[in-house]
Amino acid sequence: MPANCVNHFRSMSPCLSRYTEEKLGQAEKTELDAHLENLIARADCTKNWTEKIFRQTEVLLQPNPSARIEEFFYEKLDRKIPSRTTNAELLGQYMQDAAKEFGAGTPYGSTLITVGEYQRRLGGAEREFLQTSAINFLTPLRNFLEGDWKTISKERRLLENRRLDLDVCKARLKKAKLAEAKAAAAPDFQETRPRNYVLSASASAAEHELRVAQTEFDRQAEVTRLLLEGISSTHVNHLRCLHEFVEAQAAYYTQCHKHMQDLQKELSRFPNAFAVNASTSGVSADPSPPSTATLPGASPPSRSPNPSNALESSTLKIEEVKPPATGTRKAKVLYDYDAADSSELSLLADELITVYTVPGMDPDWLIGERGNQKGKVPVTYLELLS
Repeated sequence: MPANCVNHFRSMSPCLSRYTEEKLGQAEKTELDAHLENLIARADCTKNWTEKIFRQTEVLLQPNPSARIEEFFYEKLDRKIPSRTTNAELLGQYMQDAAKEFGAGTPYGSTLITVGEYQRRLGGAEREFLQTSAINFLTPLRNFLEGDWKTISKERRLLENRRLDLDVCKARLKKAKLAEAKAAAAPDFQETRPRNYVLSASASAAEHELRVAQTEFDRQAEVTRLLLEGISSTHVNHLRCLHEFVEAQAAYYTQCHKHMQDLQKELSRFPNAFAVNASTSGVSADPSPPSTATLPGASPPSRSPNPSNALESSTLKIEEVKPPATGTRKAKVLYDYDAADSSELSLLADELITVYTVPGMDPDWLIGERGNQKGKVPVTYLELLS
């Protein structure tokens, strides 16, 4: 930097001039003790990571950036954030509205009503999770960033100013001592006493200012140290909040799992709807699998006795059944199935078989073929493939 710029800064406040000289390597700097330096580094690390976790948690709870900006302004205006419909609740409402148009008495309409109701329950669980997480996790992190950290930053800036004052006083005292020593080495017999007296008084004043500056610096260093040591308490508080956040997540996912299990049970009560459509369209009209196969983790359907099974066995001879020219399709077996009699075909989970229907057959059953083996198989144990 040119000399005229340095002189310009020196003509400004002594602290700013001292700070500039330190940055240019033209002045010595009072170093903080190692313990305080470690506390400052730990505090900076805590602030940086807390800010990142806070921002990403906001994204997790509210992926819509426009909604986050809106909530930010409501918070700054100290106004209550309006309740917002969740996506699952909106989907559930659309499904139920569609069911009214299609007819609640139709298989599709009644299923839409059931699924829509459970989507709304999932949305309600999500809303509760968002509210709990915002209160128990986001709020403490925000309070630290906007409260405790601002106080720490303010005291650290004050400590830096006290350090600059201390270094300015050290430089003044050093300058006064050098001038006094120079005057003693080259005395002027005509003005010896007045000049030595002035220089001595100047050195004494500089020493007094240094003692005052040192006291203020030490006091501010102690205040800053106490605040920085409070970061440990902040970690303990955030740890408790983190446990509460995890518990809220666990409760939310448990509730969602329960709702989905209940929905599976509801849907398993109507296994005939797809089979009816399949039997009237040669098995190839609807590529969708039966409802019990659409949700992971479903248990095998209960095996209820078929009152027409015996009658069909006497009228329908499996070995004489021939596959139709068109209308056969592949199916994936969802669960193991043991044949109840010789007219049925035993199944193993995950195997692929060929299925089709024949006129007059119970809609809950299809004819299944695996190699040279043939027999009746229950529709609810299959996932029909396109």
